[in-house]
Amino acid sequence: MATGTNIRTYFEGKWHDGDVAIMRAADHGSWLGSTVFDGARMVNGLIPDLEAHCARVNRSAKALLITPTVSTEDMVQIVREGLALYPAGTPVYIRPMYWALDGGPLGVDPKPDATGFAICLEEIPMAAPDASTTLGYTSFQRPIMASSVVNAKAGCLYPNNSRMILEVRARGFGNALVADALGNVAESATANVFMARDGELFTPIANGTFLAGITRARHIDNLRADGVKVHETVLSFDDFKDADEVFLTGNMSKVTPVTAIEDRQYQPGPLTKRARETYWDWAATATKL
Repeated sequence: MATGTNIRTYFEGKWHDGDVAIMRAADHGSWLGSTVFDGARMVNGLIPDLEAHCARVNRSAKALLITPTVSTEDMVQIVREGLALYPAGTPVYIRPMYWALDGGPLGVDPKPDATGFAICLEEIPMAAPDASTTLGYTSFQRPIMASSVVNAKAGCLYPNNSRMILEVRARGFGNALVADALGNVAESATANVFMARDGELFTPIANGTFLAGITRARHIDNLRADGVKVHETVLSFDDFKDADEVFLTGNMSKVTPVTAIEDRQYQPGPLTKRARETYWDWAATATKL
């Protein structure tokens, strides 16, 4: 079942209406999970950081040892053509993706230069301005480079995230606050995390166990330009207990206030509001469709 509605699919050189079948049973991506993807957004005719998301899916493909076949520039143009098919103002989630078609000599290894490519566009509304979430602790951790392809936005990483979400949801929380292999805070199960304390912002330093997101970087740049001190550093779970505010950042919702971590309660505060405002002020100057 699709997440959104009003789907359009780019596959085999043209746009199709609907959720088109793009994989075969024997494709490497179907049975061995060699898939990568990325996600961008069109909101109110704005497509912030579209080029960065298209560039990252190509880097992810290389990290998973499959061959990207579409240049960043061409991918951006294809996405623009697809977005132009939607009525003005439609909120659209943009998902370019690659997967390996064939295996190499041992089957498990992907064959070079045998890569599938598609783009899926789905109408998905932005979260309401007052939407928030709660976080619970999970027994599952982020993997490390030695065991997983953590430098890619790869589909094979997401079953671990699913375990985190289902574990904490069973206890009544909306998302999980996740540790890295050393027991420090890495991110949530679906997005990067920030905390505010004494008028300054803190976020876990990128240490190779989680994807330091494009939207995360955009918030850091925007807020520093606006005079906020933003620290990328090692953060413990106790640091978050002592925080004044906590919020998540990611492409899907941009800024999501956190109102509780386990039994610790929070209120959306001035830095959460500032993160949202500076993002949309910047986005208004970003590339339009």
